[in-house]
Amino acid sequence: MRALVCAVAIVFSLAPFTARAESCRLALVLAIDVSSSVDKVEYALQTGGLASALVAPDVSRAFMASPEPVALAIYEWSGRYNQVTVQDWVLIKSRAQLLFVAEKVAGHKRSHDAFPTAMGYALGHATSLLQRAPKCSAQTVDISGDGTNNEGFGPKQAYRAFPFKGVTVNGLAINGADYEAETGLLQFFRQQVLHGPGAFLEVAQGFDDFERAMRHKLEREVAPGLIGSTATSPSRPRG
Repeated sequence: MRALVCAVAIVFSLAPFTARAESCRLALVLAIDVSSSVDKVEYALQTGGLASALVAPDVSRAFMASPEPVALAIYEWSGRYNQVTVQDWVLIKSRAQLLFVAEKVAGHKRSHDAFPTAMGYALGHATSLLQRAPKCSAQTVDISGDGTNNEGFGPKQAYRAFPFKGVTVNGLAINGADYEAETGLLQFFRQQVLHGPGAFLEVAQGFDDFERAMRHKLEREVAPGLIGSTATSPSRPRG
């Protein structure tokens, strides 16, 4: 518990100043797993998949479907103190801005590759970003990962220690080739990670399915009036 209290203090001491308030319908944080279980090829599939998903026609239409924009921030996470910003807060008001963010994601150099999976710390970092986000009607954290928490405190403890009131946390579980449909990974996401109003789980059947899963997840998250539902999204059947 002492370590948890110290981690809370560290997260907020490192947080930048609060951004000026701007009206928007959703503040969306995308948290990308770069722990040691993600190899070079899988990382490329993940970043390339996210970049492609951001500019997919259906996703673009969902972002632009309301006069009130979506505020977007993206970071990579792995170990306790290994969270690195890929894209700081930007209000998505045009397709050109989505393209800019996608190119930034595609060209980003991987921050870490040798640290374990400290998801509780990753979620704590997300709240530091949300504390300085533009003023939006809703706040959502979209966290992806291919493994369960194996360092430090877990998601449930993070939700008790950090300011998650009113925040929805959705999950994107990357189901590896050695997992079947109902595994410990999916149970972990359903029981430990999903949090808040309308939280849902999207499943990618391996990293080569990451783009499809992220595309579907983003459509659902940013569509006006459809910021989530209580049902778990169906996963793609194995070929």
